[in-house]
Amino acid sequence: MQEKLAEIFMDMFQDNGLSAPDHLDPDLHLRDDLNMDSLMLAELTVRVESEFSVDIFEDGLVETIGDVVKKIEGHQQS
Repeated sequence: MQEKLAEIFMDMFQDNGLSAPDHLDPDLHLRDDLNMDSLMLAELTVRVESEFSVDIFEDGLVETIGDVVKKIEGHQQS
């Protein structure tokens, strides 16, 4: 799951002409550390929902990569 999520992030950064981070630490903040704007967050939501069948913003905001991972893991355990 984490490999696929990393691939989603890397593809998104590449598709948006941005340099991808060297690593995806769970503590990285989506807006502050990765400089993701609202459009990129919407794109992330669509890509994660398509791959993992979970809406990461369904019950509130996610702020870090770790939050995204928790949402996906929580859905997979259900």
